[in-house]
Amino acid sequence: MPNITLLNCALLSVLVSACATAPETIQPIENKIVNDFPTRDRVEYVLNCVAQHGGLTYISQYACGCKIDKIAEKMSFNDFESAKTFGYLKSTPGDAGGAFRDPKQAKDLGKRLKEAEADAEKQCFVK
Repeated sequence: MPNITLLNCALLSVLVSACATAPETIQPIENKIVNDFPTRDRVEYVLNCVAQHGGLTYISQYACGCKIDKIAEKMSFNDFESAKTFGYLKSTPGDAGGAFRDPKQAKDLGKRLKEAEADAEKQCFVK
């Protein structure tokens, strides 16, 4: 029985010393966009992308999954969602549509999304 106790003490000592050094090795992430896209929105994007690329195949499914991952690396979900909303509603006629067409924020987010999608398309789809 003394051997088991000695072994437990040795194991406990190793675990405690490992825990004591772990926080020093963790580096904080600063100024990095957190990949905060909800699964539901990722799936919706992939399904729409697959439909635009000729239907469900292994290649289109993989490439569209890659595409949303690349977009998520460049934009937060909040910016992505805002850009999509501005894009959907900018075709509203008259003054009501102007609220979605005219603001600088709408133009900037639309441009960022368009650039992110174009870059992702180049990286993920084989031409």
